Amino acid sequence: MTKQTAPEQAALTGRISSGPSQLLHEEILEPQFVYELHNFLPWYILVEKVMTLEYERLGLVSADARREIGELLSQINPETITADPQANMSDIAFAIERFVETRMKSEAPAWHMDRSRNDFQACAQIMFGRDQLLQVIDELFRFSAALHELAHKTVDLPMPGYTHYQSAQVISPGFYLAAVNEQVLKTIARLTAVYDDINRCPLGSGAMAGLELGWDQQRMSDLLGFHEPVRHALTGVANREWSLRIASELSNFSINLSRVVTDLIAWGSTEYGLIDLPDQLAGISSAMPQKKNFPILERIRGRIAHISAYYMDFAFAQRSTGYTNLVETSKEAGSNILTMFKTMRSALKLFTAVIENLTFKEARMRAICEREYFGGFTLANMLALHGGVPYRKAQVLAGRYITAAIEKGLQPTQVDISLLHAAAANMGLQANLTAEQLHQAFDTDYNLQVKRSVGATNPQRMRDLLAVQETETGQLLQAVSERKQAVHDAFSQVEALLK
Repeated sequence: MTKQTAPEQAALTGRISSGPSQLLHEEILEPQFVYELHNFLPWYILVEKVMTLEYERLGLVSADARREIGELLSQINPETITADPQANMSDIAFAIERFVETRMKSEAPAWHMDRSRNDFQACAQIMFGRDQLLQVIDELFRFSAALHELAHKTVDLPMPGYTHYQSAQVISPGFYLAAVNEQVLKTIARLTAVYDDINRCPLGSGAMAGLELGWDQQRMSDLLGFHEPVRHALTGVANREWSLRIASELSNFSINLSRVVTDLIAWGSTEYGLIDLPDQLAGISSAMPQKKNFPILERIRGRIAHISAYYMDFAFAQRSTGYTNLVETSKEAGSNILTMFKTMRSALKLFTAVIENLTFKEARMRAICEREYFGGFTLANMLALHGGVPYRKAQVLAGRYITAAIEKGLQPTQVDISLLHAAAANMGLQANLTAEQLHQAFDTDYNLQVKRSVGATNPQRMRDLLAVQETETGQLLQAVSERKQAVHDAFSQVEALLK
C-alpha cells in the first residue's frame, strides 16, 4: 500500500499523516458517506445551522458571518459535496466543514470549535429516526382506517370462528377486524410514547464528556424540535437505545400482523373459502388453470418476518459495543435501520390494499355456521341457567347431545329434544329445556348476538367499540400532528433566525 501525505489544504489532523487508503474509502467510508448524504444530510445541515446560531450568541461569530454560513449551508446538497479521501477523509462532517470554509469571505476562526462529530452524528441519527418513525405511524393510521371501515360494514355477518383449527364459536368479520385494529391503535400509542422518549437532544454531549463553552442546550434542543436535552453527556453519544426501542415495538407488532395474515391465507383457501380478493390482487398457477392464488398475502407474511430479524441484528451488534462508545461499530449496527423502516411501510401499504379490497363470502360463512355445532357453549349455559342442570354436568350433557345428534346425521338446527332428554336421563338428570330453546342454542344469528359482554360479538357491542376506537384514533392523530407541527415550527424558526 502506498503511503501518501494529505495536501495541506485538506489537513484535518496532526495525528496521522495520510488520508484513508483506497480500500477503506471503497469498502467503508464512501458507502457510509453516500448513505448519510441521502438520508442524514438535511439533519446535519439543521444541526450546523443551530450550532452557528449558538456561536453567534456566544459572541464567537459575527452576524455577517452567521448569515454567510447559513447561506453556504443551504447550498449543500448531494451534488455539491462528495467523499474525497484527501480533501475530507471521506467523512461527511468534514465535507460540510470544508465546503463552508473554502467559500467563506467573512472571518469566523472560532466556527466549529468546542464540538465533536460524536454528538453531531448522534443528533442527526435521532432526527432521522424520529422522522422515519412518523412515516411508519402515518401508514399505521391508514391501515387502521381501512380496518375500521371494513369492520363497521361486517359486524352483522355471522362467520365461523376457530380454535385449534376446529369449529368453535360464531363471530363476525367485524369482530375479528376490530380486534386487529385494537392492536394497531395500541401500537400507534406505544410508538408515540417511544417518539417522546427518544426525542431528547444529544447536542452538547461532545465526544463523550461534554463541551467547554456555555452552550444553551435547551435552546438548541428547542430549535431542533426536541422536547429537552439529554441529561448526561455519555448517554447522549453512547446510548443507541432509540433504534432498539423502535425496532422492538415494530417487531412485536409484526408478529401479531403475521398471525393475522396466516388467518387470511387459510380463509382464502378452497377448503375454507371465506374471503376473496379482486383479480388485480390475485395470482395464478402456470400449470393448474383452476387456481386463483393470493400471493400478496404470502409476500406480506414473508416481508414482515424481516422486522424481528432487524431487531436481532441491532441487538447483537450493539451488545458487543462498549458503552464508552465505539462509533463505527454502532454505524454497522444501524446499517439496516432504513431498510427496516422501508420494509415496515411497504408491508403496511400492501396490507392496507388487501383490507380495502377484501370481501367476505356471506353465504359461505353462514353455511359453515349452520352445518357445525357452534352453539355448544350456549347450550351448556342454557342447561345451567334454564334447565336446572349444574354447570359442569351441563357441559357434559351438551357434549353428549351433540355426539348423539351427529351420529343420527342431524344438522345443528334439526333439533331433537328427545335426544337431549335421553342423554340427561342416562346421567340421572332432568333437562327442562323446550325444543324452541334447543333450536335457539344452535341458531347462527342468536349465537352472534347473545354474547353481550364488553368486546363480545354482539353487533351493538362491536359498534360501541368501533366508536371508541374512532375517538381514540382522533386523539392519536391530534397527538402525532402536534409533534409534527412542533418540529416544523422549530425548523422554520431556525431559518428565520439565520436571515
